[in-house]
Amino acid sequence: MAEQLLQSSPRLPWNVRLFVSAASFFVDSSRRSNLSVNRRLFNFFDYKPSPLTKPHRNLKSSDVLVSRNLWFRLYTPTSTSTKLPVIVFFHGGGFVFMSAASKPYDDFCQRLARELPAVVISVNYRLSPEHRYPSQYDDGLDVLKFIDDRQNSSLFEAANLGHCFLAGDSAGGNIAHHVAVRASRHEFDNVKVVGMLAIQPFFGGEERTESETRLKSAPIVNMERTDWMWKAFLPEGSDRDHPVVNVFGPNAVDISAVDFPATVVFVGGFDPLQDWQRRYYEGLKKRGKQAELVFFPNAIHTFYAYPELEDSSAFIHKVRDFVQSRSVAATDTVH
Repeated sequence: MAEQLLQSSPRLPWNVRLFVSAASFFVDSSRRSNLSVNRRLFNFFDYKPSPLTKPHRNLKSSDVLVSRNLWFRLYTPTSTSTKLPVIVFFHGGGFVFMSAASKPYDDFCQRLARELPAVVISVNYRLSPEHRYPSQYDDGLDVLKFIDDRQNSSLFEAANLGHCFLAGDSAGGNIAHHVAVRASRHEFDNVKVVGMLAIQPFFGGEERTESETRLKSAPIVNMERTDWMWKAFLPEGSDRDHPVVNVFGPNAVDISAVDFPATVVFVGGFDPLQDWQRRYYEGLKKRGKQAELVFFPNAIHTFYAYPELEDSSAFIHKVRDFVQSRSVAATDTVH
């Protein structure tokens, strides 16, 4: 145990270490001190496969345009006779990097769609710093409205829109939270959000927590990177106690009266952000929301993206259990 406390990373397979090192290098090399991004350089790393226009292993996918600046990748299992739950997924990348087409997220969403199974909608929201807050939250709600529109129903014939889940990893987990709050104020005809998957969500504050300090050399996430990303995302002059960063902090917006979906928060023992994620879980509970925390002691930030890791399989099992149980509860409520 003492040895683990001194480590900043667990022992990882060589291919995971290689990918993590490459990702960190290209993120750091692409970030500029003036809060701009060298997109051309990052795109050398960010391979984007085309959608599965022909079914492959019982799955097809397509890119769907919502508006000029907004689209999503739709994953639909092809071998099902029943309507499937819907997962609206927001990718990570500190609000700045990656896309719905990026290979790690394309692979991850294919895996979710096949193994749950579910219809997965991976949102390609606008990125900072070119598009700062609240662009990403606006895009998330716009996608929900698009899904809800009967004119687009032919795209979602395999989906049960009454069993809709918001999900996101890292910055995407932050987006999922704020889209859930916004969605609670909107009257939908068909979409019913019944659960949320907050996968190592990206929250923070002006305070430096114990885990941020102890794991300052952890892979993928460190405080220099996250500080830069918050500056690139927030309105100029804001600090990390802005209510969208420190959601239960000194400037928090009270969500006690919000019809917030049941939430499961996934936390990793080698993630510097884990203290903020625990506070998020505790904040939901204190405000009367249904929440569960799932802790993986040996997990790094983004562990779920590597199928070769044991914890990645355990994560998929937990997601499947949560989606199934919330879908049953939603069905029982309707009846």
